[in-house]
Amino acid sequence: MDTIVNVIGIIYGLILILAAFVRNKALEAMRVDALFIPHPTDGTRPVNLIVGLLVAGYGIYSLLFK
Repeated sequence: MDTIVNVIGIIYGLILILAAFVRNKALEAMRVDALFIPHPTDGTRPVNLIVGLLVAGYGIYSLLFK
């Protein structure tokens, strides 16, 4: 079960990384900055990159070292 949760976390992290660079209707719904910032703009897109790297990195770390 832990493996499934970590793989889902890695996939979501990759989606967030893509959302920082690619404008797509499906990716726009997954953006973290759109969830927490009242008026998200292109200037707030880098937040997704940072959060995506953290989420995916933690998922990879958990799969490899725990």
